[in-house]
Amino acid sequence: MAEKEKNETYQEEEKEEVKNNSTNKENEEVVADTEGVAEEVEEKTKEEAEETVSIEEYETLKQEKEVLEEKVEQLKDRLLRVQAEYDNFRKRTEKERIAMRKYEAEALATELLQVIDNFERALETEVDESQKGFYDGVKMVYNQFLEALRSQGVEVMDVIDQPFDPNLHHAVMQEEDESKESNIITEELQKGYMLKDKVIRPAMVKVNK
Repeated sequence: MAEKEKNETYQEEEKEEVKNNSTNKENEEVVADTEGVAEEVEEKTKEEAEETVSIEEYETLKQEKEVLEEKVEQLKDRLLRVQAEYDNFRKRTEKERIAMRKYEAEALATELLQVIDNFERALETEVDESQKGFYDGVKMVYNQFLEALRSQGVEVMDVIDQPFDPNLHHAVMQEEDESKESNIITEELQKGYMLKDKVIRPAMVKVNK
C-alpha cells in the first residue's frame, strides 16, 4: 500500500514537473517573443528617428536652397541693372564723343567771331586810292578767315526778309513797315553764326511789327 502511494506521489511530481517545464517553456517563448517585439519596436523607433532627422535635414536644405535661389535672383537683377547702366553710360559717352567731335571747333570759332567783326568794321571804312592795296589785303585775310571757318562747319546766317525765330535771332529793335509782313526781319545789326546745326551766336536783328 505504501508502495502504491509512493508511486502515485511520484507520478504526481512528474506531472507537476512536466507542467512546470511546459509553463517555463511557454514563459521562455513569451519572453523571447517579448524581446523580439521589443527589438522590432526599438528598430522601428530608430528608423523613425533617422527618418525624422532626414526630414529635418531636408527642410534645412530646402530653406538654404530657397535662400540661395533668392540671392541668385538678386544677383541677376543687380547684373541686369549694372548692364543697363553700363549700356546707358556707353551710349551717353558715345553721344558726347560724337558731339565733341562735331562741335570741336566751337570754342575757337566763337573766339574768332570777334576778330571777324573787327575785320568787317575795318572793311566798312572808306579808303582812297592810295589805301586800296592795304584795303584789298585786309579783305583777302578776312575772306581767308571765313573760308577757314566754313571748312570747320561754321556758316553765316541768312536773315534778311526771313521770319523771326527766337532760337536763331536776337531782336533788339522793331519798326513798322506796311510794305512787309509782320514778324519779318528787316535789318541785320550783327551777323549770326551756325556751327553745323548749332547756333554759336544768334543774329542781332530789327524786326517788323
